[in-house]
Amino acid sequence: MHELVNLYGHTRDQLEAMFVSQGQQAFRGRQLMKWIYHDGVTDFSAMTDLPLDTRKWLVMSAQLEVPKVVSQERSSDGTVKWAVQVNQDEFVETVLIPEKGRNTLCVSSQVGCSLDCSFCATGKQGFNGNLSAEEIVGQLLLANDYLSDRDESVTNVVFMGMGEPLLNIRNVLDSIECLTNDIGIGQRKITVSTVGIPNTLSDLAKLAQDRLGRVKFTLAVSLHAPNQTLRELIIPSASSYPINSLLKDCRTYIELTGRRVSFEYILLGGLNDKDIHAEQLADLMRGFQSHVNLIAYNPIAEENFKRPSQSRVNSFRELLENKGVAVSVRASRGRDKDAACGQLRRQTIDKIKIN
Repeated sequence: MHELVNLYGHTRDQLEAMFVSQGQQAFRGRQLMKWIYHDGVTDFSAMTDLPLDTRKWLVMSAQLEVPKVVSQERSSDGTVKWAVQVNQDEFVETVLIPEKGRNTLCVSSQVGCSLDCSFCATGKQGFNGNLSAEEIVGQLLLANDYLSDRDESVTNVVFMGMGEPLLNIRNVLDSIECLTNDIGIGQRKITVSTVGIPNTLSDLAKLAQDRLGRVKFTLAVSLHAPNQTLRELIIPSASSYPINSLLKDCRTYIELTGRRVSFEYILLGGLNDKDIHAEQLADLMRGFQSHVNLIAYNPIAEENFKRPSQSRVNSFRELLENKGVAVSVRASRGRDKDAACGQLRRQTIDKIKIN
């Protein structure tokens, strides 16, 4: 028996091409797109504006399957973390952060991560594969199903879950195309986070322009240090990508896209949160079309870094503001369930495999 094709994550163009390959008209793909992404219908036989033979063919050849939820944890602040099954026998975590008038979904793009950033739990498990566009979009669809009881849906998507998005760039862009053109989430409500991979930012800009027309999503670069020596200590992969080269590539990205870059900076108590570090960071940002997002470290079991005090976070922010740097502080959500930034990990996944 042949394997059924999962249509979740397929773009309008891909759905149209599928029908054309079967000798049918392209507009059938648009009809199918409306049923699955806008109306939430999963039963092909109920798609009444499609011919009966077409519906029978879809039942025999395709499926609409989101990643299977194997565990769900709800934080005291309302944040929800799911472990979902992908690639048949692998698992990733995805996090829903509900706020008033806004539902942000933190999606994973890889199973694990190969970069082993010292502050991040994900890298401790190593790399086990890329997620397909279907598996990325499926995370949003399962979150929308969860939110449907309150007549809400995901409004914002951040590629800040497990994995390095730029090491899975084509599947990530495929999923963004589906999220924007088919599901209807504006590019400006999507953020792609990267620790910085050599020779990829120009490719990202060009590929995104080819696929999406204009690049409007936010690029968030995990900087986490104001100098090369400290950055290599926090991010081992930075040894092959000097900070000056990274910033040069960020400037090229800005020139190609017209979009500012957001720089993520995790504050590690006593390590990179001193006044001198804020001054060095301000010097790096001088003349940059950018924004700095400060994040207080969220503890993980494998490391002994300290979370800075709130007064230290405030002082660091104020020093940057006084230097003319656009800066904000991200509130940590879901810490009590290991769902906050840097805490997505294999611990929950290992428990699932044992059971």
